[in-house]
Amino acid sequence: MASTSLGIRALCPQIPISILSSSSSSSLSQRRAPTSYTVLRAKAAAAAPPTPPLDPKDPFLSKLASIAAANPDLVTMPPSSNSEIPPFLELFDSPKLMAAPAQVERSISYNEHRPRKPPPDLPSLLLHGRIVYIGMPLVPAVTELVIAELMYLQWMDPKQPIYLYINSTGTTRDDGETVGMESEGFAIYDAMMQLKNEIQTVAVGAAIGQACLLLAAGKKGRRFMMPHSKAMIQQPRVPSSGQMPASDVLIRAKEVITNRDTLVKLLAKHTGNSVETVSKVMRRPFYMDSMKAQEFGVIDKILWRGQEKIMDDAPSPEEWDRKAGIRVVEGI
Repeated sequence: MASTSLGIRALCPQIPISILSSSSSSSLSQRRAPTSYTVLRAKAAAAAPPTPPLDPKDPFLSKLASIAAANPDLVTMPPSSNSEIPPFLELFDSPKLMAAPAQVERSISYNEHRPRKPPPDLPSLLLHGRIVYIGMPLVPAVTELVIAELMYLQWMDPKQPIYLYINSTGTTRDDGETVGMESEGFAIYDAMMQLKNEIQTVAVGAAIGQACLLLAAGKKGRRFMMPHSKAMIQQPRVPSSGQMPASDVLIRAKEVITNRDTLVKLLAKHTGNSVETVSKVMRRPFYMDSMKAQEFGVIDKILWRGQEKIMDDAPSPEEWDRKAGIRVVEGI
């Protein structure tokens, strides 16, 4: 014991010899006569399964280790006799020991399963599959995005088809109020006509007004419609004039008529009907279900799942009316 104290004294001359001798004697007495609690803890540690290595960079574990090194009695104390308090709960009484949320977020132990970068948004995933989805009325922001996506997909691969999914009320809302100019629909139509890619259109929900034109403007033979979707063509509406002078109202009315004639010509071109036929049905809102839209030439195929044979055998609504003796009055 004296030689050990002299050796430590030579290495650390600033430590008093009394502390060295007392610590050495106490440690020697502990080795010679260990307490029963120490023996129990040694047996429990030997029987416990090996613990996985801890992350040294974890701020919470590092702070906990420093507290345990400074106050070993907190760790080696026996469990509390009070059954309502879990063992060693006293370690967490101080909030300074707990890691802040930002530290937990940055800790490697807590985020090994987190992605290294934010996941892409859903429109980007659809664009990766060459799908362009129109799910809003044709306002300038929607037109800008759709045209940009079409041009981007052509730049990526001018030979692969583009799938245009449509669920839009066109340049009006469902209550008929105008929300966009007719040029918004014509802009997307012109972009579709200029692309080198084959564009396949699918109606999901509704295709009204200018959206119906985009549906019919797809590749012939590749224009589809969901079974319970609706298509509707109607005349363009005059936007609200407010306190506009009468001469300006007349100018706007002439522009609406011009847009109507353009819409009639384009629908006649893509549906295979005459201009007179399209103009006649457009005098009032002309609604079409999937079967009627296929008959009118807006689409080529209904996307049934195993029901093509059943629907082909079913008579059309007009045939039902004829067999039942119901005569449809024109102009109603």
